[in-house]
Amino acid sequence: MRQDWDERARKDAFYYIASWRKNWDEASFWRSGEEDYDRLVAGTLKRHSFSPHGKSMLELGCGAGRMTRSFAKHFDRVIAFDVSSEMLSRARTLDDGNSRIEWVQGNGTDLSGVPTGSVEFVFSYLVLQHLPEEGLVHSYVREILRVLSSGGVCLFQFNGSPEKSMNWKGRAAWSLVDALWELGLARASRSTAKLLGLDPEMAGKSWHGVCVRSENVAQMVRDNGGDVLDMNGANTPMAWCCARKIVASETRRA
Repeated sequence: MRQDWDERARKDAFYYIASWRKNWDEASFWRSGEEDYDRLVAGTLKRHSFSPHGKSMLELGCGAGRMTRSFAKHFDRVIAFDVSSEMLSRARTLDDGNSRIEWVQGNGTDLSGVPTGSVEFVFSYLVLQHLPEEGLVHSYVREILRVLSSGGVCLFQFNGSPEKSMNWKGRAAWSLVDALWELGLARASRSTAKLLGLDPEMAGKSWHGVCVRSENVAQMVRDNGGDVLDMNGANTPMAWCCARKIVASETRRA
């Protein structure tokens, strides 16, 4: 995963972070992050009476920092976590020197290095949908709940749709490309994608990832000490889960 995302960052970090547009410049890239904070985060936090003022948070899959700057305007401390050293290098280069942001490289499997119960909010968007194995999604949900403090809130997006949006020809082409990737033949996978007229940087299951049913995600949250507050877009590619870490006293009463 790290190798794939490093390659994407070197080619066009902005596009592979937010692939709905190809002609990003810095101003529009940062503005889209602010718009998504308002659209995806602010209302959810307000609805659950969560104020970011004075609190710490972790952003899982920060990329080049598209939304990170917006988080730093509202939270006192932001741990910006990403598997790609190239993405983080780009983020640090573009960083305006905000002392509230700590850029951290992850290992692609968990949140090692982040102390248990050390942040009040965790956010992830357009990240879990790219993970190549459902077990990795389980691992990150478990880790999200681990690093949250008692009563803390998380908001994360995942692909909950078992349905394939492309036609059979597209599915066949990508299945071949992804099969080569799973065999460890990354170069052959990219070359095959290019021959088939596909984007070689989207080759492999580190892009297409796996779908995880919303009920399974809800169970993961409950199994790891969380309480689901909202589950939106169930069984769609843009499924969202908002959950709260159960307060210790509530666990004892239960």
